[in-house]
Amino acid sequence: MRIVIPGGSGQVGTLLCRHFLGQGHSVAVLRRQSSSEWPAQLEDSDVCINLAGRSVNCRYTARNRRIIYESRISSTQFLNEVIGSLKHPPHVWLNASTATIYRHALDRPMDEATGELGGGDPGAPDTWNFSIDVAKGWEQAFFSTPTRRTRKVALRSAMTFSPSRGGVFDVLLGLVRHGLGGTIGPGTQFVSWIHEADFANAIDFLIEREDFDGVVNLASPHPLPNRDFMRELRAAWGTRIGLPSPSWLLEIGTLLMRTESELVLKSRRVVPGRLAAAGFPFLFPDWPAAARELVGRWRRENESASSWKTRQTGGEVRWLE
Repeated sequence: MRIVIPGGSGQVGTLLCRHFLGQGHSVAVLRRQSSSEWPAQLEDSDVCINLAGRSVNCRYTARNRRIIYESRISSTQFLNEVIGSLKHPPHVWLNASTATIYRHALDRPMDEATGELGGGDPGAPDTWNFSIDVAKGWEQAFFSTPTRRTRKVALRSAMTFSPSRGGVFDVLLGLVRHGLGGTIGPGTQFVSWIHEADFANAIDFLIEREDFDGVVNLASPHPLPNRDFMRELRAAWGTRIGLPSPSWLLEIGTLLMRTESELVLKSRRVVPGRLAAAGFPFLFPDWPAAARELVGRWRRENESASSWKTRQTGGEVRWLE
């Protein structure tokens, strides 16, 4: 297959490129700066997976909010124009969305059929409402223009975990490794997640299943409270102790790190209703097994890097975290 991935230079795009290339497919990653090349790349392609959009791992200043919103909306609107104009458009277009579109949920799981979208919830921080507005605008731009010859799927994805450096799993494991991996905030907020292998396999599944369109939740079937999530991550690493991070301390920490506390304080209790009903075989449906596998690979990859550095320098390696 010929697969085109606008905005595919980030962590998720990189893992998908590796996955598709390993299967022998042709992959083209497109940047927003080269949008004039998008029509030629998409003509006669089989699959478009749009991941374009400024990272949300930043402070939600007025400028960053505008860039986050416009980068998602404009790229999606442009793709609607391009794909609608092609003689031989891709058969399927998968567009990134986010599981944060659902309300802060402690009481029950949120699937595609019965999940309640968030927005304007009493007492919700302004940053939470902004993220929901972005998600709604993103999907509205995606579905606003019919593409008769191209099937559309919006990917309401939870956090995708891989051992890659700088990813969300690497950051959380870093807290555990430095003794800070206790409960974050109240600990009752749910963590929705998906292992990178299940994410990639689900993408394959959605490409192949022509009966799937509309919105699809990409998440493991078993989200769990942050308190349990962090405890299992500590167990996978081999430590029982982790200092908790109360909400007030987290706000200070995220301010210093130039990011937002919403990423870990909002309860995302999202489940993959449509994938489960279709019998999608999750390799890692439960967090303890996924955490052990990810930690094992993180150790191997970093031990390998450490060994390589030692051979190159002929001496002891000093890690700068």
